[in-house]
Amino acid sequence: MAAQSRADAVWTGDLAHGSGRVKPASGAFDELAVSWPARTQRSAETKTTSPEELLASAHASCFAMAFAHGLAQGGHAPEQLTVSATATFDQVGGGFKVTKIALTVHGRVPGMGEAAFRGAAEAAKDGCPISQALKGNVELSVEATLDS
Repeated sequence: MAAQSRADAVWTGDLAHGSGRVKPASGAFDELAVSWPARTQRSAETKTTSPEELLASAHASCFAMAFAHGLAQGGHAPEQLTVSATATFDQVGGGFKVTKIALTVHGRVPGMGEAAFRGAAEAAKDGCPISQALKGNVELSVEATLDS
């Protein structure tokens, strides 16, 4: 059975001066403000998100699930994985695009060595569904640290 997820967006005005709102159909989080400046001039004070921040959120959570599953399947269920995803939005040629996403993970995994942890992180990066959707279009990387 295929699962579908939906979000709805409304935009008012032109690109540079307009603004919008995005809301998941599930109601899992409140409606969020989006704007062009939030994409190109990141500031912690804005309380406005961007498609790239939402993409990074999706990728971090997808990777965390895929990594936890892969570790558990290999006999090393994690105690905790802390994942960050940083999406880079840059001007390329005459337009803009997401050029890369860098994943960073710290994990507590009893009985696992650093090399095995890094290998499992690479496998999760390559195999998670969001990575699969981006592969070939966006540079993907992962930095994995096993915490004691």
